Amino acid sequence: MSRIESLLGQINLARGYTQSMFEGLEPEDWFRMAGDGVTHIAWQVGHLAVGEYYLGLIRIRGPREDDASLLTEELMTLFGKGSTPSADAAAYPSVAEIRAFFDRVHEQVVKELGELPDAVLDEPTEPPHPMFSTKLGALAFCPMHEMLHAGQIGLIRRLLGKVPLH
Repeated sequence: MSRIESLLGQINLARGYTQSMFEGLEPEDWFRMAGDGVTHIAWQVGHLAVGEYYLGLIRIRGPREDDASLLTEELMTLFGKGSTPSADAAAYPSVAEIRAFFDRVHEQVVKELGELPDAVLDEPTEPPHPMFSTKLGALAFCPMHEMLHAGQIGLIRRLLGKVPLH
């Protein structure tokens, strides 16, 4: 198995686990904040899409003009690193729209990584990041980042009174 195949397997495994966290959620559950300092599921999922976009695409091949079809600047601002979740559901796209760009980014990452030559993984990635310095590191960090937020989604589910899934 190539390094790319291994990374894709880990990225897809993390995505499957995250998607399992959506089981039994109603649309209104996505925007409920269970307490002060606690985000909501909609923000977590939007943030995962932005994170996967940066880790799996931007740090690997740089930005492209057609990337706006994956994520708009508005979505990157709303869900990106350093953004502050709001309890106002009207400040966000619908659950269906969030799920759509969450899926769209993932599909593009899987497609492009499937076409990536293995040797590219040893190249440095820009901009610098404290957790990795190569494209391999960026892609290896991608499922770790996803699992961290899947855990937060699981905790939010519990705080909302949902039954644990795993």
